[in-house]
Amino acid sequence: MSKIIKLKKGFDINLAGKAEKRIADSPQPETFAIKPPNFIGMTRPKLLVAEGDNVKAGTPVLYDKMKESVMYCAPVSGEIVEIKRGAKRRILEIKILADKEIEFESFPTHNVSDITNLSREDAQEIMLKGGVWPNIIQRPYGIVADENDSPKAIFISTFDSHPLAADNAYALKGQEEAFQAGVNILRKFTEGKIHLNHDSDAEVSTTFANVENVQDNKFSGPHPSGNVGIQIHHIDPINKGDLVWTVSPFGVAQIGKLFLGGKYDASKRIALTGSEVKSPQYYETYIGASITKMVADNVKQDHVRYISGNVLTGEKIEADGYINFYDSSVTVIPEGDYEEAFGWILPSKKKLSFHRAFGLLSFMNSSKKEYVIDTNTHGEKRAFVMTGAFERVVPMDIYFDYLFKAIMSEDFDNMEALGIYEVIEEDVALCEFIDVSKHDLQDILREGLTLIQTS
Repeated sequence: MSKIIKLKKGFDINLAGKAEKRIADSPQPETFAIKPPNFIGMTRPKLLVAEGDNVKAGTPVLYDKMKESVMYCAPVSGEIVEIKRGAKRRILEIKILADKEIEFESFPTHNVSDITNLSREDAQEIMLKGGVWPNIIQRPYGIVADENDSPKAIFISTFDSHPLAADNAYALKGQEEAFQAGVNILRKFTEGKIHLNHDSDAEVSTTFANVENVQDNKFSGPHPSGNVGIQIHHIDPINKGDLVWTVSPFGVAQIGKLFLGGKYDASKRIALTGSEVKSPQYYETYIGASITKMVADNVKQDHVRYISGNVLTGEKIEADGYINFYDSSVTVIPEGDYEEAFGWILPSKKKLSFHRAFGLLSFMNSSKKEYVIDTNTHGEKRAFVMTGAFERVVPMDIYFDYLFKAIMSEDFDNMEALGIYEVIEEDVALCEFIDVSKHDLQDILREGLTLIQTS
């Protein structure tokens, strides 16, 4: 039986620069990249290719020595032109100069009845070799799932409430058959339910309507209502020893396309957004695309920050950088590397703030006002201030002030008791945004998760 859950806590960040639902007429990037740091928990990546090698879309290029069966595959065909390394020869990027016409590795094709009759073992083998397994994320810890596990449930959030997030329904328009096939494959991996979660404030799109083998749930309320971690908390919370899997809508469709079409299809519709973009819109490209051609002559000024993903959880990249594996958007906002005298106390209509003391006049404006924000934190790190504000923006029964302090003091018992198994970085991103102490709370949480996982 489906559930309807109304959330009141949260905070919507309404930014200027939403992507219009149209596809840009733009040439494909020349280069693409796979970035091992995108895969949290990958500790010992092992290369399967060298500079100068030619690959097809779906050719394995690396794996993690701790999970040798999970292949990470090339999104396009072409030549490996650079393997970029960082400190201690850590692999940062594997760059591919793409062919004009994409060639694909071949995998077995299946029709609907074939998928129904496939065993879990056969489906698992195809997914591991075919490059789609990294779409499956395990909770707790937010890492690529272990293929030998059986989760108590699988969760799919069809909507993203992050600021300027891509519209999943538009991004997957016309892929209903692939999405259903992906769900049917995932059904083989759990004896529990597959939860398909929708935005109750919007009409369910044809892509996600009438999907079989799922339990439909609806959520309403401000961000982070679209976060799958919030949805898990209100439907089937994670306790110590529990295991659930989450998959993005794109990931579900990509799994389905592997089985229906017999190829690793890394094509992806990316939203270019942000106040500094002249024409915010969508681009048809592939996973790991360079943003060079997307932003060329399409940015209002030079002093900007390019973010793979959204402003809360995304990662800074360069103007010739590459989109992260799990991201469906690129955001461009002004760089905020300036000093502001008494900026922390001066009232302003232009500032977006959760705390009324800092942005009182902004609350007098319409809630539909679109803000232009930059990267300035309007303050520096200071002592950890207990405000109780975190619990007002995250609709979870967790005392985040105390959880962060338990992590910082490496108090394992309190970390577990205070709910660390239920959250990953995106679930505390709003806490970081409103934190008057200016701490990197997402990094602190990851440190805690790593400590718990490796203890």
